[in-house]
Amino acid sequence: MNGAPATDVGAIARREFADGATVAEAFAEWTARLLQAAVDSRGEAAIAVSGGNTPKLYFAALSHKAIDWSRVTVTLADERRVADDNPRSNAKLARDLLLQNRAAEARFAPLADSRLSPERELAAAQARIADLPLPLDLVVLGMGEDGHTASWFPNGDLLATAMNPGGRALVLPMTAPDAPEPRLTLTARVILRARALALQIEGESKRAVLAKALGEGPATEMPIRTVLREAGDRLTIFEAA
Repeated sequence: MNGAPATDVGAIARREFADGATVAEAFAEWTARLLQAAVDSRGEAAIAVSGGNTPKLYFAALSHKAIDWSRVTVTLADERRVADDNPRSNAKLARDLLLQNRAAEARFAPLADSRLSPERELAAAQARIADLPLPLDLVVLGMGEDGHTASWFPNGDLLATAMNPGGRALVLPMTAPDAPEPRLTLTARVILRARALALQIEGESKRAVLAKALGEGPATEMPIRTVLREAGDRLTIFEAA
């Protein structure tokens, strides 16, 4: 793998790269090995990915990797409750950039379905996640400037419930002052039980947020702290300057 050797912060592995293109390719290769190993071992694999600008190059690189994609299911860590063709839809981003090329053979399990009432939409999302081969083999997370991850936003209405690893729900709705649309998000029951987790960040501002999140303070203030504190050696951070 290109870039600096992995370093440990506690049990967390951090892999640092010079730029976004380099980290995207290395991260995609790492993901491909992990998913193919899961297919070889258990006959299938499942990955949850996140939206935003940061993973775009990673999605494009991963879509070309030689994985037995017909045995891989892709889902989302969270989603805005918008139509599939909305530019802010994480499902649209995944379909446009990841579920292409070799990865077009993967099964896709979205969260949102704007044709349904909120109650039926949530029930359908819960059923799709419950139907996956849990625990997930990999959850790919991002991080906002406010320290949110997935749709675990500071001041989110169901934040404490979503971050509770002992909770029963697999998916929860979320609204928050800093989230323009209502959301659906995987809960800690799904995210923190994954066989592996990865956090992708780019830029000095995000690295400063990460440094703060690694320090003291309540998890509700910076929800990414729940992942940093609970995932242990299952978490790898891929970061670029």
